[in-house]
Amino acid sequence: MSSPPMYAGVGISGCWALGAEGSTSGAESLDRLYPAVGAARPPRKRTTSQCKSEPPLLRTSKRTIYTAGRPPWYNEHGTQSKEAFVIGLGGGSASGKTTVARMIIEALDVPWVVLLSMDSFYKVLTKQQQEQAASNDFNFDHPDAFDFDLIISTLKKLKQGKSVTIPIYDFTTHSRKKEWKTLYGANVIIFEGIMAFADKELLELLDMKIFVDTDSDIRLVRRLHRDIGERGRDIEGVIKQYNKFVKPAFDQYIQPTMRLADIVVPRGSGNTVAIDLIVQHVHSQLEERELSVRAALASAHQCHPLPRTLSVLKSTPQVRGMHTIIRNKETSRDEFIFYSKRLMRLLIEHALSFLPFQSCTVQTPQGEDYEGRSYSGKQITGVSILRAGETMEPALRAVCKDVRIGTILIQTNSNTGEPELHYLRLPKDIREDHVILMDCTVSTGAAAMMAVRVLLDHDVPEDKIFLLSLLMAEMGVHSVAYAFPQVKIITTAVDKKVNNLFRIIPGIGNFGDRYFGTDAPPYWSDDTLDT
Repeated sequence: MSSPPMYAGVGISGCWALGAEGSTSGAESLDRLYPAVGAARPPRKRTTSQCKSEPPLLRTSKRTIYTAGRPPWYNEHGTQSKEAFVIGLGGGSASGKTTVARMIIEALDVPWVVLLSMDSFYKVLTKQQQEQAASNDFNFDHPDAFDFDLIISTLKKLKQGKSVTIPIYDFTTHSRKKEWKTLYGANVIIFEGIMAFADKELLELLDMKIFVDTDSDIRLVRRLHRDIGERGRDIEGVIKQYNKFVKPAFDQYIQPTMRLADIVVPRGSGNTVAIDLIVQHVHSQLEERELSVRAALASAHQCHPLPRTLSVLKSTPQVRGMHTIIRNKETSRDEFIFYSKRLMRLLIEHALSFLPFQSCTVQTPQGEDYEGRSYSGKQITGVSILRAGETMEPALRAVCKDVRIGTILIQTNSNTGEPELHYLRLPKDIREDHVILMDCTVSTGAAAMMAVRVLLDHDVPEDKIFLLSLLMAEMGVHSVAYAFPQVKIITTAVDKKVNNLFRIIPGIGNFGDRYFGTDAPPYWSDDTLDT
Protein backbone atom coordinates (compact mmCIF):
# COMPACT_ATOMS: atom_id res chain seq x y z
CA MET A 1 0.00 0.00 0.00
CA SER A 2 1.18 3.56 -0.67
CA SER A 3 1.92 5.55 2.45
CA PRO A 4 -0.11 8.63 3.25
CA PRO A 5 1.78 11.95 3.15
CA MET A 6 3.78 13.05 6.15
CA TYR A 7 3.12 16.41 7.71
CA ALA A 8 6.49 17.79 8.72
CA GLY A 9 6.57 20.44 11.42
CA VAL A 10 7.34 21.20 15.07
CA GLY A 11 4.97 20.59 17.95
CA ILE A 12 4.54 22.87 20.97
CA SER A 13 7.18 20.97 22.92
CA GLY A 14 9.65 21.14 20.02
CA CYS A 15 9.31 17.46 19.15
CA TRP A 16 8.52 16.04 15.70
CA ALA A 17 4.85 16.36 14.76
CA LEU A 18 4.21 13.77 12.06
CA GLY A 19 0.63 12.97 11.15
CA ALA A 20 -1.26 11.22 8.36
CA GLU A 21 -3.57 13.77 6.85
CA GLY A 22 -4.79 14.30 3.31
CA SER A 23 -7.71 15.83 1.47
CA THR A 24 -10.07 13.83 -0.74
CA SER A 25 -12.20 16.72 -1.99
CA GLY A 26 -12.54 16.84 -5.75
CA ALA A 27 -11.24 13.28 -6.04
CA GLU A 28 -13.83 12.40 -8.69
CA SER A 29 -12.32 14.94 -11.09
CA LEU A 30 -8.89 13.39 -10.65
CA ASP A 31 -9.63 9.85 -11.78
CA ARG A 32 -8.34 10.44 -15.28
CA LEU A 33 -5.16 12.04 -13.99
CA TYR A 34 -3.97 10.05 -10.99
CA PRO A 35 -3.37 6.43 -10.15
CA ALA A 36 -5.30 5.02 -7.23
CA VAL A 37 -3.59 5.64 -3.91
CA GLY A 38 -3.32 1.95 -3.18
CA ALA A 39 -2.41 0.89 -6.69
CA ALA A 40 0.82 -1.01 -7.00
CA ARG A 41 3.38 0.73 -9.13
CA PRO A 42 5.77 -1.19 -11.38
CA PRO A 43 9.44 -0.87 -10.46
CA ARG A 44 11.00 2.22 -12.04
CA LYS A 45 13.26 1.25 -14.92
CA ARG A 46 16.74 2.71 -15.23
CA THR A 47 17.51 4.02 -18.66
CA THR A 48 20.84 4.06 -20.45
CA SER A 49 22.04 7.47 -21.52
CA GLN A 50 23.73 7.80 -24.77
CA CYS A 51 26.14 21.52 -20.89
CA LYS A 52 26.34 27.82 -25.22
CA SER A 53 26.39 26.91 -21.38
CA GLU A 54 24.19 28.93 -19.09
CA PRO A 55 26.42 29.91 -16.18
CA PRO A 56 24.95 30.32 -12.67
CA LEU A 57 21.57 28.67 -12.17
CA LEU A 58 21.06 29.96 -8.66
CA ARG A 59 22.80 32.27 -6.21
CA THR A 60 22.32 31.59 -2.51
CA SER A 61 23.66 33.25 0.62
CA LYS A 62 26.36 30.58 0.82
CA ARG A 63 27.40 29.92 -2.75
CA THR A 64 26.50 29.93 -6.42
CA ILE A 65 24.93 26.72 -7.66
CA TYR A 66 25.93 26.34 -11.29
CA THR A 67 27.55 24.09 -13.88
CA ALA A 68 30.65 23.51 -11.79
CA GLY A 69 32.14 20.38 -10.33
CA ARG A 70 29.77 17.87 -11.88
CA PRO A 71 31.09 14.42 -10.94
CA PRO A 72 30.84 11.46 -13.34
CA TRP A 73 27.26 10.51 -14.21
CA TYR A 74 28.27 7.34 -16.07
CA ASN A 75 30.26 4.16 -15.29
CA GLU A 76 33.34 2.57 -16.87
CA HIS A 77 31.11 1.27 -19.67
CA GLY A 78 30.25 4.84 -20.65
CA THR A 79 26.58 4.28 -19.83
CA GLN A 80 24.52 6.01 -17.20
CA SER A 81 25.35 4.70 -13.77
CA LYS A 82 22.66 6.53 -11.88
CA GLU A 83 19.66 8.65 -12.62
CA ALA A 84 19.34 12.08 -11.10
CA PHE A 85 17.29 12.36 -7.92
CA VAL A 86 14.10 14.22 -8.87
CA ILE A 87 12.09 16.16 -6.30
CA GLY A 88 8.57 17.23 -7.24
CA LEU A 89 7.22 20.34 -5.48
CA GLY A 90 3.47 20.87 -5.72
CA GLY A 91 1.09 23.31 -4.11
CA GLY A 92 -1.22 26.21 -4.83
CA SER A 93 -0.32 29.34 -6.74
CA ALA A 94 2.00 31.59 -4.65
CA SER A 95 2.29 28.95 -1.92
CA GLY A 96 6.07 29.43 -1.78
CA LYS A 97 7.17 26.48 -3.93
CA THR A 98 10.07 28.31 -5.57
CA THR A 99 11.27 29.68 -2.24
CA VAL A 100 11.15 26.20 -0.69
CA ALA A 101 13.05 24.86 -3.72
CA ARG A 102 15.79 27.45 -3.29
CA MET A 103 16.04 26.71 0.43
CA ILE A 104 16.43 23.00 -0.33
CA ILE A 105 19.14 23.73 -2.90
CA GLU A 106 21.04 25.97 -0.49
CA ALA A 107 20.81 23.43 2.33
CA LEU A 108 21.85 20.54 0.06
CA ASP A 109 25.08 22.40 -0.73
CA VAL A 110 25.85 20.32 -3.82
CA PRO A 111 27.33 22.02 -6.89
CA TRP A 112 25.14 20.60 -9.64
CA VAL A 113 21.41 21.22 -9.31
CA VAL A 114 18.66 21.96 -11.83
CA LEU A 115 15.57 23.95 -10.85
CA LEU A 116 12.84 23.38 -13.42
CA SER A 117 9.64 25.42 -13.21
CA MET A 118 6.34 24.31 -14.65
CA ASP A 119 5.68 27.96 -15.52
CA SER A 120 7.98 27.51 -18.53
CA PHE A 121 5.66 24.94 -20.07
CA TYR A 122 2.40 26.78 -20.70
CA LYS A 123 1.00 25.85 -24.09
CA VAL A 124 1.19 28.24 -27.02
CA LEU A 125 -2.13 30.10 -27.14
CA THR A 126 -4.32 30.56 -30.19
CA LYS A 127 -5.35 34.07 -31.24
CA GLN A 128 -8.70 33.64 -29.50
CA GLN A 129 -7.03 32.38 -26.33
CA GLN A 130 -4.63 35.33 -26.44
CA GLU A 131 -7.61 37.69 -26.44
CA GLN A 132 -9.14 35.81 -23.51
CA ALA A 133 -5.85 36.00 -21.59
CA ALA A 134 -5.60 39.74 -22.19
CA SER A 135 -9.02 40.21 -20.54
CA ASN A 136 -8.22 37.74 -17.72
CA ASP A 137 -10.73 35.25 -19.09
CA PHE A 138 -8.33 32.41 -19.88
CA ASN A 139 -7.82 29.67 -17.29
CA PHE A 140 -4.06 29.23 -16.73
CA ASP A 141 -4.77 27.06 -13.66
CA HIS A 142 -6.30 24.14 -15.53
CA PRO A 143 -4.26 21.01 -16.44
CA ASP A 144 -5.04 21.62 -20.12
CA ALA A 145 -3.06 24.88 -20.00
CA PHE A 146 0.23 22.97 -19.65
CA ASP A 147 2.23 21.08 -22.27
CA PHE A 148 2.63 17.82 -20.34
CA ASP A 149 4.18 15.98 -23.30
CA LEU A 150 7.02 18.51 -23.39
CA ILE A 151 7.35 18.48 -19.59
CA ILE A 152 7.67 14.68 -19.48
CA SER A 153 10.12 14.41 -22.38
CA THR A 154 12.23 17.22 -20.87
CA LEU A 155 12.30 15.67 -17.41
CA LYS A 156 13.17 12.25 -18.83
CA LYS A 157 16.17 13.67 -20.68
CA LEU A 158 17.35 15.63 -17.63
CA LYS A 159 17.00 12.53 -15.47
CA GLN A 160 19.18 10.64 -17.94
CA GLY A 161 21.87 13.32 -17.66
CA LYS A 162 21.26 14.83 -21.09
CA SER A 163 20.97 18.48 -22.06
CA VAL A 164 17.57 20.01 -22.86
CA THR A 165 16.20 23.28 -24.22
CA ILE A 166 13.51 24.99 -22.17
CA PRO A 167 10.95 27.50 -23.48
CA ILE A 168 10.95 30.93 -21.88
CA TYR A 169 7.43 32.12 -21.08
CA ASP A 170 6.58 35.82 -21.06
CA PHE A 171 3.82 36.41 -18.50
CA THR A 172 3.22 39.93 -19.74
CA THR A 173 2.34 38.90 -23.29
CA HIS A 174 1.15 35.36 -22.39
CA SER A 175 3.46 33.82 -25.00
CA ARG A 176 6.71 31.92 -25.42
CA LYS A 177 9.75 33.94 -26.38
CA LYS A 178 11.66 33.04 -29.53
CA GLU A 179 14.82 32.11 -27.64
CA TRP A 180 14.94 28.99 -25.45
CA LYS A 181 17.43 28.35 -22.67
CA THR A 182 19.65 25.31 -22.22
CA LEU A 183 19.73 23.18 -19.06
CA TYR A 184 21.80 20.12 -18.29
CA GLY A 185 21.34 16.93 -16.29
CA ALA A 186 22.30 17.10 -12.64
CA ASN A 187 22.74 15.27 -9.35
CA VAL A 188 19.44 16.71 -8.15
CA ILE A 189 16.52 18.04 -10.18
CA ILE A 190 13.79 20.05 -8.48
CA PHE A 191 10.60 20.33 -10.51
CA GLU A 192 8.02 22.75 -9.15
CA GLY A 193 4.57 23.78 -10.29
CA ILE A 194 0.91 23.92 -9.37
CA MET A 195 0.21 20.78 -11.43
CA ALA A 196 3.42 18.94 -10.51
CA PHE A 197 1.41 15.85 -9.52
CA ALA A 198 -1.25 16.11 -12.22
CA ASP A 199 -0.14 13.39 -14.62
CA LYS A 200 0.42 9.65 -14.09
CA GLU A 201 3.54 9.44 -16.25
CA LEU A 202 4.99 12.56 -14.67
CA LEU A 203 4.45 11.14 -11.18
CA GLU A 204 6.56 8.09 -12.08
CA LEU A 205 9.54 10.35 -12.78
CA LEU A 206 9.49 11.88 -9.29
CA ASP A 207 11.62 10.24 -6.58
CA MET A 208 10.21 12.47 -3.84
CA LYS A 209 6.92 14.38 -3.86
CA ILE A 210 6.50 17.41 -1.61
CA PHE A 211 3.32 19.45 -1.22
CA VAL A 212 3.73 23.02 0.06
CA ASP A 213 0.62 23.84 2.09
CA THR A 214 0.09 27.56 2.67
CA ASP A 215 -3.00 29.40 3.90
CA SER A 216 -5.21 30.69 1.06
CA ASP A 217 -5.23 34.30 2.34
CA ILE A 218 -1.43 34.37 2.33
CA ARG A 219 -1.37 32.92 -1.18
CA LEU A 220 -3.79 35.59 -2.42
CA VAL A 221 -1.70 38.41 -0.94
CA ARG A 222 1.47 36.98 -2.51
CA ARG A 223 -0.24 36.59 -5.87
CA LEU A 224 -1.45 40.19 -5.82
CA HIS A 225 2.05 41.40 -5.02
CA ARG A 226 3.66 39.22 -7.70
CA ASP A 227 1.21 39.77 -10.56
CA ILE A 228 0.94 43.53 -10.04
CA GLY A 229 4.60 44.19 -9.28
CA GLU A 230 6.31 41.68 -11.58
CA ARG A 231 3.85 40.89 -14.35
CA GLY A 232 2.23 44.27 -15.00
CA ARG A 233 -1.34 43.28 -14.09
CA ASP A 234 -3.96 45.50 -12.47
CA ILE A 235 -5.54 44.64 -9.13
CA GLU A 236 -9.06 44.16 -10.56
CA GLY A 237 -7.79 41.70 -13.16
CA VAL A 238 -5.80 39.71 -10.62
CA ILE A 239 -8.76 39.40 -8.24
CA LYS A 240 -11.10 38.51 -11.10
CA GLN A 241 -8.75 35.77 -12.29
CA TYR A 242 -8.28 34.49 -8.74
CA ASN A 243 -12.01 34.15 -8.01
CA LYS A 244 -12.93 32.80 -11.44
CA PHE A 245 -10.04 30.37 -12.06
CA VAL A 246 -7.32 30.15 -9.41
CA LYS A 247 -9.37 29.30 -6.32
CA PRO A 248 -11.74 26.82 -8.08
CA ALA A 249 -8.76 25.11 -9.75
CA PHE A 250 -7.01 24.77 -6.41
CA ASP A 251 -10.07 23.15 -4.84
CA GLN A 252 -10.68 20.82 -7.80
CA TYR A 253 -7.22 19.89 -9.10
CA ILE A 254 -4.45 20.95 -6.73
CA GLN A 255 -5.51 20.38 -3.13
CA PRO A 256 -6.57 16.76 -3.82
CA THR A 257 -3.01 15.97 -4.98
CA MET A 258 -1.85 16.46 -1.40
CA ARG A 259 -2.74 12.79 -0.86
CA LEU A 260 -0.10 11.82 -3.43
CA ALA A 261 2.71 13.65 -1.64
CA ASP A 262 5.38 11.87 0.40
CA ILE A 263 5.78 14.93 2.62
CA VAL A 264 3.46 17.88 3.25
CA VAL A 265 5.19 21.10 4.32
CA PRO A 266 2.86 23.37 6.29
CA ARG A 267 3.69 27.11 6.23
CA GLY A 268 6.01 26.68 3.25
CA SER A 269 9.39 28.37 3.53
CA GLY A 270 8.79 29.18 7.19
CA ASN A 271 9.04 25.48 8.10
CA THR A 272 12.80 25.00 8.46
CA VAL A 273 12.36 21.67 10.24
CA ALA A 274 10.64 20.23 7.17
CA ILE A 275 13.42 21.54 4.93
CA ASP A 276 16.03 19.82 7.13
CA LEU A 277 14.09 16.54 6.97
CA ILE A 278 13.96 16.68 3.18
CA VAL A 279 17.65 17.54 2.85
CA GLN A 280 18.71 14.66 5.09
CA HIS A 281 16.77 12.22 2.94
CA VAL A 282 18.20 13.57 -0.33
CA HIS A 283 21.75 13.44 1.05
CA SER A 284 21.30 9.78 1.96
CA GLN A 285 20.06 9.04 -1.56
CA LEU A 286 23.03 10.80 -3.15
CA GLU A 287 25.48 8.89 -0.95
CA GLU A 288 24.01 5.59 -2.15
CA ARG A 289 24.54 6.66 -5.77
CA GLU A 290 28.21 7.62 -5.53
CA LEU A 291 30.69 5.80 -7.75
CA SER A 292 34.38 5.81 -8.59
CA VAL A 293 35.07 5.91 -12.31
CA ARG A 294 38.85 6.27 -12.28
CA ALA A 295 39.38 3.27 -10.01
CA ALA A 296 37.17 1.17 -12.25
CA LEU A 297 39.08 2.25 -15.34
CA ALA A 298 42.45 1.51 -13.76
CA SER A 299 41.46 -2.12 -13.14
CA ALA A 300 39.70 -2.81 -16.43
CA HIS A 301 40.64 -3.76 -19.99
CA GLN A 302 44.15 -4.94 -19.16
CA CYS A 303 46.18 -7.18 -21.54
CA HIS A 304 43.76 -6.65 -24.44
CA PRO A 305 44.95 -5.97 -27.99
CA LEU A 306 44.69 -2.35 -29.09
CA PRO A 307 41.25 -1.62 -30.62
CA ARG A 308 40.59 -1.23 -34.32
CA THR A 309 39.20 2.25 -33.73
CA LEU A 310 42.72 3.42 -32.83
CA SER A 311 44.89 5.04 -35.49
CA VAL A 312 48.49 5.92 -34.63
CA LEU A 313 50.42 8.33 -36.85
CA LYS A 314 53.14 6.42 -38.68
CA SER A 315 56.36 6.59 -36.66
CA THR A 316 58.63 7.96 -39.37
CA PRO A 317 62.15 9.15 -38.46
CA GLN A 318 60.74 12.71 -38.51
CA VAL A 319 57.91 11.87 -36.07
CA ARG A 320 60.24 9.85 -33.86
CA GLY A 321 62.70 12.75 -33.85
CA MET A 322 60.03 15.24 -32.75
CA HIS A 323 58.94 12.90 -29.95
CA THR A 324 62.55 12.65 -28.81
CA ILE A 325 62.73 16.43 -28.51
CA ILE A 326 59.44 17.03 -26.66
CA ARG A 327 59.97 14.06 -24.30
CA ASN A 328 63.45 15.26 -23.32
CA LYS A 329 63.27 17.01 -19.94
CA GLU A 330 66.17 19.25 -20.98
CA THR A 331 64.30 20.68 -23.98
CA SER A 332 63.72 24.43 -23.71
CA ARG A 333 60.19 25.79 -23.65
CA ASP A 334 60.58 27.42 -27.07
CA GLU A 335 61.66 24.16 -28.69
CA PHE A 336 58.98 22.23 -26.82
CA ILE A 337 56.28 24.55 -28.20
CA PHE A 338 57.72 24.55 -31.73
CA TYR A 339 57.92 20.77 -32.13
CA SER A 340 54.63 20.18 -30.28
CA LYS A 341 52.92 22.45 -32.82
CA ARG A 342 54.51 20.53 -35.69
CA LEU A 343 53.22 17.25 -34.26
CA MET A 344 49.76 18.74 -33.72
CA ARG A 345 49.58 19.83 -37.34
CA LEU A 346 50.57 16.36 -38.57
CA LEU A 347 48.09 14.74 -36.19
CA ILE A 348 45.17 16.89 -37.35
CA GLU A 349 46.03 16.41 -41.03
CA HIS A 350 46.06 12.66 -40.40
CA ALA A 351 42.71 12.82 -38.55
CA LEU A 352 41.01 14.70 -41.39
CA SER A 353 41.65 11.75 -43.69
CA PHE A 354 39.02 9.79 -41.71
CA LEU A 355 36.22 12.26 -42.45
CA PRO A 356 33.63 11.23 -45.05
CA PHE A 357 34.34 12.38 -48.62
CA GLN A 358 32.35 12.07 -51.81
CA SER A 359 33.25 12.16 -55.48
CA CYS A 360 32.90 15.46 -57.30
CA THR A 361 33.91 16.95 -60.62
CA VAL A 362 35.43 20.41 -61.08
CA GLN A 363 36.73 22.23 -64.11
CA THR A 364 40.36 23.35 -64.20
CA PRO A 365 41.49 26.73 -65.61
CA GLN A 366 42.39 24.84 -68.80
CA GLY A 367 38.73 23.92 -69.23
CA GLU A 368 39.28 20.24 -68.39
CA ASP A 369 37.28 18.17 -65.89
CA TYR A 370 38.98 16.89 -62.78
CA GLU A 371 37.50 13.99 -60.82
CA GLY A 372 38.09 14.91 -57.19
CA ARG A 373 36.74 14.50 -53.68
CA SER A 374 34.91 16.86 -51.32
CA TYR A 375 33.89 16.70 -47.67
CA SER A 376 30.38 15.23 -47.47
CA GLY A 377 29.47 16.27 -43.93
CA LYS A 378 27.72 19.44 -42.85
CA GLN A 379 30.40 21.06 -40.70
CA ILE A 380 33.48 20.36 -38.57
CA THR A 381 33.63 21.51 -34.95
CA GLY A 382 36.67 21.37 -32.70
CA VAL A 383 36.22 20.92 -28.96
CA SER A 384 39.26 21.34 -26.71
CA ILE A 385 39.55 19.88 -23.23
CA LEU A 386 41.07 22.70 -21.19
CA ARG A 387 43.74 23.53 -20.40
CA ALA A 388 46.21 21.61 -22.59
CA GLY A 389 43.71 20.80 -25.32
CA GLU A 390 43.39 24.46 -26.33
CA THR A 391 47.00 24.38 -27.58
CA MET A 392 45.76 22.26 -30.50
CA GLU A 393 43.21 24.85 -31.65
CA PRO A 394 45.62 26.92 -33.84
CA ALA A 395 46.66 23.79 -35.77
CA LEU A 396 43.00 22.91 -36.38
CA ARG A 397 42.16 26.44 -37.52
CA ALA A 398 45.15 26.39 -39.85
CA VAL A 399 43.82 23.42 -41.84
CA CYS A 400 40.03 23.76 -41.40
CA LYS A 401 38.64 27.03 -42.72
CA ASP A 402 35.78 28.51 -40.66
CA VAL A 403 35.92 25.66 -38.12
CA ARG A 404 33.80 26.24 -35.02
CA ILE A 405 35.45 25.83 -31.61
CA GLY A 406 33.99 24.70 -28.28
CA THR A 407 35.65 24.21 -24.90
CA ILE A 408 35.25 21.86 -21.94
CA LEU A 409 36.98 22.33 -18.58
CA ILE A 410 37.50 19.14 -16.58
CA GLN A 411 39.50 19.09 -13.35
CA THR A 412 40.40 16.37 -10.92
CA ASN A 413 38.91 16.67 -7.44
CA SER A 414 41.88 16.71 -5.07
CA ASN A 415 39.87 14.89 -2.38
CA THR A 416 38.19 12.14 -4.41
CA GLY A 417 40.62 11.83 -7.32
CA GLU A 418 37.64 11.82 -9.70
CA PRO A 419 37.27 14.05 -12.77
CA GLU A 420 34.71 16.84 -12.47
CA LEU A 421 33.06 18.92 -15.18
CA HIS A 422 33.43 22.61 -14.34
CA TYR A 423 32.59 24.51 -17.50
CA LEU A 424 31.66 24.04 -21.12
CA ARG A 425 30.72 26.12 -24.11
CA LEU A 426 29.59 24.31 -27.22
CA PRO A 427 28.46 25.75 -30.56
CA LYS A 428 24.78 25.68 -31.41
CA ASP A 429 23.46 22.63 -33.29
CA ILE A 430 26.64 20.68 -32.66
CA ARG A 431 24.62 17.48 -33.05
CA GLU A 432 24.87 17.80 -36.83
CA ASP A 433 28.67 18.18 -36.95
CA HIS A 434 31.71 15.96 -37.07
CA VAL A 435 33.45 16.79 -33.79
CA ILE A 436 37.22 16.73 -33.28
CA LEU A 437 37.79 16.38 -29.53
CA MET A 438 41.28 17.57 -28.63
CA ASP A 439 43.48 16.77 -25.63
CA CYS A 440 47.26 16.56 -25.44
CA THR A 441 47.64 13.56 -23.15
CA VAL A 442 45.27 10.75 -22.17
CA SER A 443 46.29 8.29 -19.45
CA THR A 444 43.37 6.43 -17.78
CA GLY A 445 40.79 8.02 -20.09
CA ALA A 446 38.52 9.31 -17.32
CA ALA A 447 38.41 12.94 -18.48
CA ALA A 448 38.25 11.95 -22.16
CA MET A 449 35.27 9.73 -21.38
CA MET A 450 33.58 12.59 -19.55
CA ALA A 451 34.10 14.86 -22.56
CA VAL A 452 32.70 12.22 -24.95
CA ARG A 453 29.75 11.71 -22.61
CA VAL A 454 29.02 15.46 -22.72
CA LEU A 455 29.01 15.39 -26.54
CA LEU A 456 26.67 12.39 -26.57
CA ASP A 457 24.36 14.16 -24.13
CA HIS A 458 24.21 16.96 -26.70
CA ASP A 459 23.07 14.40 -29.27
CA VAL A 460 26.33 14.21 -31.23
CA PRO A 461 26.37 10.74 -32.85
CA GLU A 462 29.11 8.54 -31.43
CA ASP A 463 30.51 7.73 -34.87
CA LYS A 464 30.98 11.44 -35.57
CA ILE A 465 33.37 11.97 -32.65
CA PHE A 466 37.16 11.90 -33.21
CA LEU A 467 39.37 11.92 -30.09
CA LEU A 468 42.80 13.39 -30.88
CA SER A 469 45.77 13.34 -28.50
CA LEU A 470 49.52 13.75 -28.93
CA LEU A 471 50.21 10.94 -26.47
CA MET A 472 48.04 8.24 -24.96
CA ALA A 473 48.51 5.36 -22.54
CA GLU A 474 47.21 1.94 -23.50
CA MET A 475 44.88 2.08 -20.50
CA GLY A 476 43.25 5.26 -21.79
CA VAL A 477 42.90 3.84 -25.30
CA HIS A 478 41.18 0.73 -23.97
CA SER A 479 38.91 2.69 -21.61
CA VAL A 480 37.58 5.03 -24.30
CA ALA A 481 37.29 2.31 -26.95
CA TYR A 482 35.46 -0.08 -24.62
CA ALA A 483 32.97 2.57 -23.47
CA PHE A 484 32.48 4.17 -26.89
CA PRO A 485 33.34 1.64 -29.60
CA GLN A 486 32.35 3.96 -32.45
CA VAL A 487 34.58 6.88 -31.42
CA LYS A 488 37.68 7.17 -33.62
CA ILE A 489 40.84 7.48 -31.50
CA ILE A 490 43.82 9.17 -33.20
CA THR A 491 47.24 9.84 -31.67
CA THR A 492 50.93 10.19 -32.52
CA ALA A 493 52.11 7.60 -29.98
CA VAL A 494 50.88 5.10 -27.38
CA ASP A 495 52.88 4.37 -24.20
CA LYS A 496 52.28 1.15 -22.33
CA LYS A 497 52.28 2.13 -18.67
CA VAL A 498 50.60 4.43 -16.16
CA ASN A 499 52.11 4.89 -12.68
CA ASN A 500 50.25 4.96 -9.37
CA LEU A 501 49.61 8.68 -9.85
CA PHE A 502 47.92 7.90 -13.20
CA ARG A 503 50.76 9.52 -15.16
CA ILE A 504 51.90 8.13 -18.48
CA ILE A 505 55.24 6.23 -18.44
CA PRO A 506 57.68 7.06 -20.00
CA GLY A 507 55.40 9.95 -20.91
CA ILE A 508 55.95 13.58 -21.71
CA GLY A 509 55.64 15.25 -18.31
CA ASN A 510 52.99 17.85 -17.52
CA PHE A 511 52.22 19.10 -21.02
CA GLY A 512 50.36 22.24 -19.89
CA ASP A 513 53.14 23.34 -17.53
CA ARG A 514 55.84 22.78 -20.14
CA TYR A 515 53.87 24.54 -22.87
CA PHE A 516 52.63 27.53 -20.86
CA GLY A 517 55.69 27.79 -18.62
CA THR A 518 53.73 27.42 -15.41
CA ASP A 519 54.13 25.49 -12.21
CA ALA A 520 50.60 24.21 -11.66
CA PRO A 521 49.25 22.74 -8.41
CA PRO A 522 48.66 18.95 -8.39
CA TYR A 523 44.99 19.17 -9.41
CA TRP A 524 46.01 21.04 -12.59
CA SER A 525 48.37 18.31 -13.72
CA ASP A 526 47.52 17.50 -17.32
CA ASP A 527 48.58 13.89 -16.83
CA THR A 528 46.04 13.74 -14.02
CA LEU A 529 43.42 16.01 -15.58
CA ASP A 530 43.38 14.63 -19.07
CA THR A 531 42.98 11.02 -18.08
